[in-house]
Amino acid sequence: MESDSASPRVSSEPSANLAAQGPITLRPATLADAQPIADIYNYEVENTTATMDLVPRALSEQQDWLSARSGAFVAIVAEMRGQIVGFASLSPYKDRAAYRPTVEDSVYVRRDMGRRGIGKLLLTGVIDLAASSGFHSVMARIETSGEASRALHTTCGFREVGVEIEVGRKFNRWLDMVLMQKML
Repeated sequence: MESDSASPRVSSEPSANLAAQGPITLRPATLADAQPIADIYNYEVENTTATMDLVPRALSEQQDWLSARSGAFVAIVAEMRGQIVGFASLSPYKDRAAYRPTVEDSVYVRRDMGRRGIGKLLLTGVIDLAASSGFHSVMARIETSGEASRALHTTCGFREVGVEIEVGRKFNRWLDMVLMQKML
């Protein structure tokens, strides 16, 4: 697996869906990206079950999150015309040592930029980072109503490997999570 000192290589090939909108660049996130990342994430916290967080992140919390990302666990952003339109990251799957060859992905696209191929670019970017860092598999935990995320992961080669029943509670209802996995 990659050491903390290595810098990630991220592809920036635009998809056909994005050609008319301008080029999309994928790059490692910096502290300067904290506010747009927080804006994207906090929308999901407050309005959807895409994240199990219940409280929006303050700017300082988002900066701390970004500062803690290193090595194979960096966050990447999708940038179009100077604006952050999405971000993705890899995290350790579990904290026990035997799980180290496996990572978990997170992908978030700005709400007004959905269904344009940005999520696929971001997910492909973190899959490539995971593969080049020597990981064995990538996991995704997706709330069962997250059909777009499930379809995205399926398109990128993930398969459903299980369901966790009523493991989360948000908006006064119990939530099931679909587990998806891609072997590298």
